[in-house]
Amino acid sequence: MDQRGSCPIHWSPSLATDLYELTMAAGYFVNERREKATFELFVRDLPAQRSWLVAAGLRQAVDYLSALRFSADDVAHLKTLPPFQRIPDAFFDFLSSFRFTGDLWAIPEGTVVFAGEPLIRITAPIIEAQIVETFLLATVNHQTLVATKAARIVEAAADRGVVEFGSRRAHGPEAGLMAARAAVIGGCIGTSNVEAGRQFGITVYGTAAHSWIMTFESELEAFRAYHRVFPGSTTLLLDTFDPVEAARLATRIGPSLKGVRLDSGDLAGQARRVRAILDEAGMSETRIMLSGDLNEFRIASLVESGVPVDLFGVGNELVNSPDAPALSGVYKLCALEMPSGTRPVFKLSEGKQTRPYAKQVWRRRDGHGAFVEDRVTREGEPAGSPEWEPLLNRVMRSGRLDGPMPDLSSAGRRRSSQLDCLPARYKRMEGAAAYPVRFSAQLSANR
Repeated sequence: MDQRGSCPIHWSPSLATDLYELTMAAGYFVNERREKATFELFVRDLPAQRSWLVAAGLRQAVDYLSALRFSADDVAHLKTLPPFQRIPDAFFDFLSSFRFTGDLWAIPEGTVVFAGEPLIRITAPIIEAQIVETFLLATVNHQTLVATKAARIVEAAADRGVVEFGSRRAHGPEAGLMAARAAVIGGCIGTSNVEAGRQFGITVYGTAAHSWIMTFESELEAFRAYHRVFPGSTTLLLDTFDPVEAARLATRIGPSLKGVRLDSGDLAGQARRVRAILDEAGMSETRIMLSGDLNEFRIASLVESGVPVDLFGVGNELVNSPDAPALSGVYKLCALEMPSGTRPVFKLSEGKQTRPYAKQVWRRRDGHGAFVEDRVTREGEPAGSPEWEPLLNRVMRSGRLDGPMPDLSSAGRRRSSQLDCLPARYKRMEGAAAYPVRFSAQLSANR
């Protein structure tokens, strides 16, 4: 395979974008457009069976904006593309010294959010604000999608732990890595992805596959061989042949066996029989993990049926969210800073209307801390009373961090606290009520 067909383990974030971001940048440059622009990233409509979202992906967005550069190789490649053949060298010189110098406002990761609410707001010279669109959308859409799905699954699991098992089902290795991160924001207690564990400080979990069992003459030999190597952390996979018989064999390992996993068949029936076998052998501390095409609905059914389970491992359904595989996240221009003042910008396209001006999102709670309603206003417009909490905070000022960012565990705790404050009628897995989000008249009076 030649170099053009090789796997790009190392790739350029500056070129991992849609061509039109760069052609517009060149167009702005040639036409001497240097004014500041404000863009906002928001989800236009919630997917089916979603009445709320969990914001995620901000950390990677900040890292991208902070490090965004065009290398000599990047610039040289752009010069070879047909659309850039007539672009003056001054534009490429501009790219060679490119830095993001704008301001970033954002809703913190782990916050429960709703349709139409800006998750990110960028104010920067128009070329800078335009050129970052694709990366921001890809990052925030994906991680918010996964964090939301994870949160739904964790809610269904009640007090049982959920481990993210989806790396092999993700749409590529990097998607698996970021899905593991987002899953922790959504409430997962760990991941099977070792690199995610290293990068993000996530606890990693793993058992042994059916292939391990099948390389030995017997299941018992396979169980004992694995336990000899990992005496303090062995979780045995029981469903290679007969799960109930495998459970009986597992009791010969003794109480030091940390756990067993069931991955196929009648999980409820198997779990009950396996629990009885383990308990009878004095192995009440040995945990049962269930996996195999699980989602929030199957998990809720298992929990409501009183199935004895300690952990769930969820893969494809978590990282790919098949019932809602994409978010309608968009990144839209809403204002330009002109010499004469702020010029409001908006779209009137049918079904894709947008609202002008930079915005703030406010949230009101009742006397017990429960969420009552949200309000979206023009930035600088008073919310109406002190009980309204602003959700968008400045994260970057003039291209630099404006203060320390919360870590991953803080984002997870925020998600937990936020969902505790969201009334139950908005959290039903099916048929949930629509949470009230109201928009200020100032955002429509000038349309």
